[in-house]
Formats: sequence, C-alpha cells, structure tokens
Amino acid sequence: MNYLFHLYLAEPTEASLLGGLLGDFVKGRLDDRWPEAIRRGIERHRGIDSFAQGNAVARRSLRRIDPSYRHCRSILVDVFYDHFLARNWHHHADIPLEQFAQRFYRILEKHHELLPPGLQRIALRMIAGRWLESYRDPETVEIVLQRLAGRLSRPTPLAQGGMELHRHYREFEQDFTEFLPQAVAHARTLPA
Repeated sequence: MNYLFHLYLAEPTEASLLGGLLGDFVKGRLDDRWPEAIRRGIERHRGIDSFAQGNAVARRSLRRIDPSYRHCRSILVDVFYDHFLARNWHHHADIPLEQFAQRFYRILEKHHELLPPGLQRIALRMIAGRWLESYRDPETVEIVLQRLAGRLSRPTPLAQGGMELHRHYREFEQDFTEFLPQAVAHARTLPA
C-alpha cells in the first residue's frame, strides 16, 4: 500500500524499482518466473516490511489510530507515510518527485507484460492519475482509502481513515520524520 515509500527505498535500477512495487502483489515463495534482479527487489520490499512491523516508531503510529480500525491500522500508516514522503520529497531526494515518478511510470510501461494482471490494471490507473505525485494532498489520501476499502472482501472502516490522519496529523508527521532515516539505514543493510 505504501508504493512511494518502497520505490524511494529501492535501488535506482529498473529491476529494483519493479521489485519494490511487485512486493505488494507477489505472495509466497519466489520462483524463476522473476529475473534474479527483480526477485532481489521483491525480497528487499519484504525485508523493509518486516523491519517496519517491528519498528518502535511505526508501532507508535499504529497505536495513534483508533482501535476500531483493527487490522486496517497498518494500511492507514502505510498510506499516511506515503503522504508525508510525497509532501516532503524535496527534503529527502535529489530529484523532483515529478521526475522520479515519470521515470517510474516509463518503467511500468516498458515492463507492462511482465506484471501480474492485477498490477497491470493498477499500473494503467497509477500512470493516468499520477498517483505517486498526488499523495501530497490529504484529499487524495481520503480517496485512496475509499478505493482500498472497496477492494476488500469484508466491510471495514478503512474508508473513514482520513479522519485519523487529520486527528493526529502533526504526530504522524513526526513519526514519519523519525522513521524514515531508520528505514533508509535498514534498507542499506539489505542485498541490492
């Protein structure tokens, strides 16, 4: 769910960037369907997810969210952190977000046939809607959460999760600011 965050932590290669996105769409054991460099990108994604699950700052963000959101709290934190990364991109990256996103969209187009069918559909909408750049706006966060809620098999309060962002905006931003350098340091320990 935190597409931008994983792309930011990927190595700057096409394969690593693809693997950084594929990590949310490829489940289970990795086989030879994926070229080795893309498999490493998927494994990197999984390593970052594991790190985040045990990280004290990310867990603090989870606790800020009303318990009624139950298992959706981790989805909310993922989306909120993407929002803060997009909003503060100029503090964390050497190139503008628009330029980074356009490069990634070209990679998605180039490797469209390699993507799983679900990601193929999402990739087209991601490119057309300029999703990565749009995460800057809190209103987009609310739209994203409504769309995610519509994709889940059971009813959840996820669609109303934007209220949690507004309720603890400064605290989530502080958590993100503390978490990002820890995640970057962890990503450096992962195989490239």
